[in-house]
Amino acid sequence: MKALKKKSDPATSSDALLAEARQALEAAGVPNAALDARLLLAHAMGCTPEALLSGVDVAADPEQAFRDLVPRRAAREPLAKILGYRDFWKDRFRVTADTLDPRPETETVIEAILALRPQRASVTSILDLGTGTACLLLSLLREFPQAQGLGVDLSEKALQVAEANAHNLTLADRVQFLRSDWLTAVEGQFDVIVSNPPYIAAGDRARLMPEVREHDPALALFAGAEGLDAYRTLLPRVGAYLAPKGLLALEVGAGQASAVQALGEAAGLSHRGTVNDLAGIPRVILFQPATPVKDYANA
Repeated sequence: MKALKKKSDPATSSDALLAEARQALEAAGVPNAALDARLLLAHAMGCTPEALLSGVDVAADPEQAFRDLVPRRAAREPLAKILGYRDFWKDRFRVTADTLDPRPETETVIEAILALRPQRASVTSILDLGTGTACLLLSLLREFPQAQGLGVDLSEKALQVAEANAHNLTLADRVQFLRSDWLTAVEGQFDVIVSNPPYIAAGDRARLMPEVREHDPALALFAGAEGLDAYRTLLPRVGAYLAPKGLLALEVGAGQASAVQALGEAAGLSHRGTVNDLAGIPRVILFQPATPVKDYANA
């Protein structure tokens, strides 16, 4: 792995630093090396990436901080976990080694729910199963201002991150967090239930990008031989936690949509739709209670 040389001058052009860092990241096989280099330098300098476009000089302290960050990215540590945050939907969320790094395709879950719940006051309770950073739950609470939320996770450390995000976004008074093995400790019924469960087949581990394979918690990634174990656990039970007009939204992996739809229907749920992400991959499966609801989207 090519490392950046040690600093020598009291100030170095940002253009020179970025070129050197881009070369090191490209040699390590990092996708989007130029963008990542710019984001790392902006982080070290405490400025926006746009502020670097003019080729400003970088003083010694931020330069050394930058030089310390680049080898971490070259070793394929995820950018978000180096920076300590990920921008998701409309907010910035803290991420750590104990949480899944939120993916852009997960925003499709929020879009799908909003499409079926245009009347924001209709949702007063939201349950997020496997909440992680709570990016889904807290983003939904932003969109549904009358709602209270419950975030569930088996990882105590992930719940600590979720609580910190709720405080940072001034949503702590509208959300509670619970350590539970899926629905085991959950009580009540909810207008919306959402989950981005683990869905990667155990045998696919070697095919994952190093950023995922080596840095996201295995608990949030892998779900048995077919990647369907979490759905097999949740779908037979989750209907009892849906309000009569409730909506269940599940993120699924590529190629899993039909299998998850079949599991839900076998559990007595009514398939409400399947939504593709921006890459055209079926990403979100929507269910409702089996009893039909007239004019469902406006109920």
